[in-house]
Amino acid sequence: MIVERAPAKINLALHVRHRRPDGYHELETLFAFAADGDTITVVPAERDGFRITGPYAAALSPTSDGAGEAAADNLVVRAATAFRAAFGIAQCHAITLDKHLPIASGIGGGSADAAATLRALARLHGVAPVDPRLFVIAERLGADVPACLLGRTTLGTGKGESLVPQEGLAGTPLLLANPGVAVGTAAVFARWDGVDRGGIASKGDLLSRAMAGRNDLQAAALSIAPAIAGVVERLAPGAILARMSGSGATCFGLYDDIAGRDAAAARCRSEGWWCLATTLT
Repeated sequence: MIVERAPAKINLALHVRHRRPDGYHELETLFAFAADGDTITVVPAERDGFRITGPYAAALSPTSDGAGEAAADNLVVRAATAFRAAFGIAQCHAITLDKHLPIASGIGGGSADAAATLRALARLHGVAPVDPRLFVIAERLGADVPACLLGRTTLGTGKGESLVPQEGLAGTPLLLANPGVAVGTAAVFARWDGVDRGGIASKGDLLSRAMAGRNDLQAAALSIAPAIAGVVERLAPGAILARMSGSGATCFGLYDDIAGRDAAAARCRSEGWWCLATTLT
């Protein structure tokens, strides 16, 4: 049995430069990762199987009891199918996704799950984690999947797949909060105003570059889910940095200490919002 973490992804800064001919957008983003998130378990089996458990199982398996067979187009299933084809694997697998991250929330839940599936299958079958074929699969699955596969702080460019590792902020207290609103990525990008406000600073440490940056999708997401503004407001007191992640609606706060993070968590939980108190890795 192989168990692999699928940690939440955050965008410390996300600059949208322009729309590309292939339909994607040219981005510059600082990816970072939480210590916590979903979990993937892979077991060799006589036939393929995929099950979802956890608090958000029902959101992905609306016709099941939350622990039943999930939809075949889930990114986990697609990742496993692509892995077997790329590496000529005949072995079947029983895969379980323990789903704790909200759906369509800007923290890479589905991308992280797909990436964790690739890592788990690579471990099971003796494939090196840096094998280029894994990253080819990841890029085909989605723009955030290569970063989630690498799983460390990076500067992402292109559509997010060109990755340059950065010195991270491991151990920094982190709070994720979501007001219970699912925001579709395509809908948010469709409302981006199309203005190129420049790239991410190339000099300075990670935190100063992130603080000097912005999330160019935040205004667009606010037009769809105004509650995002209130989340940032609750995160901001005592925070080093508070803003929306990805295309939303999850927002994050970075704090100097656990006490500051936990005080913000108490404020957010009093609103009935989903929260994850964790640290950066």
